[in-house]
Parts: sequence; structure tokens; C-alpha cells
Amino acid sequence: MNENTTQGAAPAKVGQYRPNLAFYHANAKGTGCALKLSLHPAHDDTDGCIMMTMANQLTIGDRMSPNPVFPKFDWDGRLTVKLDFSDLTRIVQVLRGECESIEDGKGLYHRTARFYTRIALRHMVEPMAGYSLELYRTSNDGKDESNARIILSDAEALGLGLAIENSFGVISFGIPMLVEHDTTAYRREAREARNAAAA
Repeated sequence: MNENTTQGAAPAKVGQYRPNLAFYHANAKGTGCALKLSLHPAHDDTDGCIMMTMANQLTIGDRMSPNPVFPKFDWDGRLTVKLDFSDLTRIVQVLRGECESIEDGKGLYHRTARFYTRIALRHMVEPMAGYSLELYRTSNDGKDESNARIILSDAEALGLGLAIENSFGVISFGIPMLVEHDTTAYRREAREARNAAAA
């Protein structure tokens, strides 16, 4: 795990920490990328989602020195996108092998007041087997552009796909809880309906 992810962060209180599924892919060229996903269950009148964040590699580091220095990632310049139910179903289709890419290579598009973002995921065979996940963000005036790309191995893609699939319940319906409710009226109506049918 990259040590710079906790720099300057206040200590988390019990019950306030949101776990992340993270992939850190640094390389010797400094062109790697990190990927984090956090699950946000549905609640009240708010739909659930997975927030996906990508950060490009900043430094190469030196793991072989007596005092290892780990690569750092540009979390200040990170790209974050909200993946809703519809987005996630298309991502899972690719990870399950039902199609080679999202929307035949067109990807998914999100637009805000300031930016539009394209999310691209495709299965790769060359130069290596795996999955390419990319985010492209452009300001609406076209003056500001940024992108991030990570290659996931087949094993990582399998695990990611299973994690997303298993999250659909809480994304759709939230975290189940017991809610007190009175069924007296329902039972009375059902009894009256049975009595009427028997008459």
C-alpha cells in the first residue's frame, strides 16, 4: 500500500472509515496508476453507487535501497467519477466476458456543469492479457484535459467483477435493517377478503 495515501489525513473515528478496494500499479517508467473504489449504499431517497478514483504515478521510488522509498501517486490531481447502477452493469458485462468493451468502445459519458468524463473499459490480448480501464476528463470549454489509465490482470478483473456484483444489493436497496411496522390493518383486510370470498 502506498504510504502517501494517509499523509495529512485526520485519524479516522470508529464507524467513520469507509473501506476502499485499491489497486496500486507503479512501474519503473513512472507511468503507472492507482485505482480506488468505495461503496456507497442506497439510503433514504438517495441511490447507491460506487465512487471510482484514479491517480497517476508521481514518483518512481526505490524499493531496493536500505531505506525503501515507495512510489507516490498524484492524489491531489486525482480523477473521480460516480458509477451508478446502470454504469456498473455495463462494466460487469465486460468483466464477465459478455462483450469486449463498454458500448463497443464508445465508453460511458458523464457530464457536469464544468466537465464531461468518458469511462472506457476494454478486454486486451496484446501486448498483454488483461483489461484496460481509462478515465478521460475534459472541461466544457476544452481548455483543461486530464486522463488516467490502469491495466488490470485477468485475476484482478475477476475479483473486481465479483466485488461489484456482490455490491448490487446494497447499491439498489441499501443496508437491510429492522423497521418496526404495524400489520394489524393488513391482517384485518386479508381476513375480510377471505370472509367475503367464502360467503
